[in-house]
Amino acid sequence: MSESTVGASLPMVVDTHHRPLRSLRLSVTDRCNLRCQYCMPEEEYVWLPRENVLSFEEMQQLAGYFADLGVDKVRLTGGEPLLRRDLSRLVRLLLQDRRITEIALTTNGILLADQIQDLYEAGLHRVTVSLDTLRPERFRQLTRRDEFARVIEGIESVGKTGFTGLKLDTVAIRGFNDDELVGLIEFAKHYRAEVRFIEYMDVGGANDWSLAKVLSRAAILEQLTQHYGPIVALPARDAAPAQRFQLPDGTTFGIIPSTTTPFCATCDRSRVTADGMWYLCLYASNGQDLRQPLRAGASPDHMRALIRAGWEARRDRGAEERKSLERSGLRNGKLIGIDQLREDPHLEMHARGG
Repeated sequence: MSESTVGASLPMVVDTHHRPLRSLRLSVTDRCNLRCQYCMPEEEYVWLPRENVLSFEEMQQLAGYFADLGVDKVRLTGGEPLLRRDLSRLVRLLLQDRRITEIALTTNGILLADQIQDLYEAGLHRVTVSLDTLRPERFRQLTRRDEFARVIEGIESVGKTGFTGLKLDTVAIRGFNDDELVGLIEFAKHYRAEVRFIEYMDVGGANDWSLAKVLSRAAILEQLTQHYGPIVALPARDAAPAQRFQLPDGTTFGIIPSTTTPFCATCDRSRVTADGMWYLCLYASNGQDLRQPLRAGASPDHMRALIRAGWEARRDRGAEERKSLERSGLRNGKLIGIDQLREDPHLEMHARGG
């Protein structure tokens, strides 16, 4: 256990927009077993060197330094995090720090049924599964893999194991799955899950994003209102990215409107890649290397000072800045060129956890 996990937390830090550091997205691998068109549309990528990938003990140590400065929620991401062997051991290590009150996992679900019991016994709190369609042929078209049945098996395993609060994340794409919104909500009801519809985001650069493909919050609500009747907006919960709504029968669902209605003003999240690069915003093009000082034996005080200084200087409002380009007609250009992505794999979604 690192020194940072046993001492009292320091005063919470805030950035230049008075946003606290509360939530850490910890990517455990950049590898994935799908090739979704909106995230990893190419078959081959430049991967992070394996010798640079942090051990679970190093991740525990870094998480402890973040907890010293106010982080109490950790989300394990990838790539596909379940590709990292023995992930339940990392959960156990992180939970040794009692200041971390929630550990969640975002997964594509393919390997979930095989590992869900170990994760539950390790103390994982919540599971989110990505599910963009209920049609096997569409799934194959979107992911270029024939794994739909295993994803459904993974979803079924969550409730059987004892987890509650299952969430299903759906990237809503106009012209692709915009005719499945009702079906996805009904599917979620069956598994006592909550769907979160995510507006298609223009991050990375390898994908074929365009504003015309974005199914907006307004369009989602209009379609669901036509089917279900009046929909009620629920009060906001902390800095959670999803705006939550309730159907007439009490069913709840969420919308993450990052593209049309950015929530930068309340964003309390930062991201550490599997090789220890720290990014303050999903749209950020530059990160800070935490692996080098960690492995060089930097003191806990030095590591905390690095993180504190980085967060206190944070000005990022990436989604708002991208939206501002709409007025000048520049938003449909790729955020980052493909050649630049090949030179620096950190710039893609699969490396920094989405």
